[in-house]
Amino acid sequence: MTRIGGLASGMDIDSIVKDLMRAERMPLDKLKQKKQVLEWQRDDYRAMNTRLLDFRTELTQMKLTTKYRVRSVTSSDEAKVTATASTSASLASYSISKVDKLAEAENWVTNKIGIDAAKSLESQFGATPADFTWSTGTVRNTSLAGEGDTTLSLGVKAGTVKEADAAKMTVKVNGVSYGVIKSTDDWDTDPDTKQVKIDADGNLTFQENVASGATVQVDYILDSTDKYADFSFTTHTSKGTVTEKFLVQSTETLNQLVSKVNNSNAGLSMFYDEVEQKMSLTQKETGDHNTGTGGNISVSGGLASKGLKLDASTATITNGSDASFIINGLATTRKTNIFDMNGVSITLKQAFTTGAAVNLSINNDSNAVFDNIKSFIEKYNTLIDKISSKMSEEKYRSYTPLTDEQREQLSDKQQEQWEEKAKSGLLRRDSILTGVLSSMRSNFSQPVSNSETNALYNQLAAIGITTTSNYMEGGKLEINEVKLKAAINNNPEAVEALFRGGSDDSPISAQGIARRLYDSINTTMDKLNERGGNSFSTNQQFFLGRQLTNIDSSINRFEDRLIQVEDRYWKQFTAMEKAIQNANSQSMYLSQQFSNVYSR
Repeated sequence: MTRIGGLASGMDIDSIVKDLMRAERMPLDKLKQKKQVLEWQRDDYRAMNTRLLDFRTELTQMKLTTKYRVRSVTSSDEAKVTATASTSASLASYSISKVDKLAEAENWVTNKIGIDAAKSLESQFGATPADFTWSTGTVRNTSLAGEGDTTLSLGVKAGTVKEADAAKMTVKVNGVSYGVIKSTDDWDTDPDTKQVKIDADGNLTFQENVASGATVQVDYILDSTDKYADFSFTTHTSKGTVTEKFLVQSTETLNQLVSKVNNSNAGLSMFYDEVEQKMSLTQKETGDHNTGTGGNISVSGGLASKGLKLDASTATITNGSDASFIINGLATTRKTNIFDMNGVSITLKQAFTTGAAVNLSINNDSNAVFDNIKSFIEKYNTLIDKISSKMSEEKYRSYTPLTDEQREQLSDKQQEQWEEKAKSGLLRRDSILTGVLSSMRSNFSQPVSNSETNALYNQLAAIGITTTSNYMEGGKLEINEVKLKAAINNNPEAVEALFRGGSDDSPISAQGIARRLYDSINTTMDKLNERGGNSFSTNQQFFLGRQLTNIDSSINRFEDRLIQVEDRYWKQFTAMEKAIQNANSQSMYLSQQFSNVYSR
């Protein structure tokens, strides 16, 4: 539509239409202000729900034994024996009268080797060592991914894998070792035996499917004139017998060899001392794990047993041994010096056969329990303060949300101050919040009566926790620290039962205070969700959201109507302008005609 802006009439049509539309737009501004108020209310409800969620997390902890059964352990001689206790530990005492022997890890120390650990093994032992023999071949390792079937390929040139040395190679699937064979005639019929066949073309054939994505680690040998050696360690461990095979190229150093052993699953720690020129080999766990004869560690392979002198007949060996001690009159052993006994972790630090027994006393750590309860009460009071403050906010009815036009007339600071008052009091005397305050006060005040509680400690007041005398504080709690500590020291079980006794399915009178509060908070959070939703809710899922949707629809309809009204005004003024233009044109024509007549 063509709009004519007052050229004929001399009127400021633009300003006139804007003023008219300002009046027409006032109901729309009211709708937008109402929408803003609903959005602020929604946000206030959600913020309150977040505070309740935080407090519910604390209640979850207060329903657990860990808040009330904080154990402390005292030792009469910490140089010899120490201990820590879990919450499941009974309040008891232990007397360790003798520690004949501490658990020790098996250790081997060789005779002098006399090599440079940073130089190649071949340069140290020679191309044709006197004590062992280099094999010919090139050592390679690769990582493959399982494809859900029984075959994998190393991706090497056909015919290059040294198939004859298959038994020296290693294949692990997700860390589990497989026996490597060179012919299907060697398959073991035992279904629990894990095997893989390797051929000269680098094809791996498993007896069972290798899961898709499984990590397959392969150490293999290619046919060449290079030199390598192989050796293995077999270790008896707490998890059974472990055999680890190693392939070492002659060009590698002793330091590289040591790193391979230390990073393997053999459970061994190896190092070479260049000052003494000796090798040390130690099992990483203590105890005697060989149910047969001999120690925990055995070695095979000339490079290890002869070259590195890890020979059981010449090395100095300290076999792994169990700890041996007497506790509460009972002679017993353990594989390690740290062991658990009825929830108490005991550490033997020193052997002793004479002198006073070491006494361990497991007690309830009343200070820690007190701190836990005090922290809980403080968090409750903080929540009460937040709710009460929100419910008692002043409502400034003359401060409504700013319209776009009003914002243009105010500075940023003035807008902030205005909105602070406009937002105030949106949850004043809110029924949901009033209800949760009342419910929580009732939860705290009602006695707890179940099979676990003590009649002397069935109310908070009995352990020194009472409501403050200032009713304006909305039911905050205060603690008589002397009385609470006395209750915890005298009867910690009763204090625990007062807070977490009963079960979630028990009648409310039998539920501990933490359980009652948890239910009250849950119920309130559900109500707040029904009213204000959460960040994942759609508008149709909560009350204020549905109202917002309706207002949005009204706003859209009103804006469409305003477009039509503005178009109508412009049509009317345009028609007026055209009429004036026509009248002016006729007037000018008549004047011209009269002028012509007079001029004759």
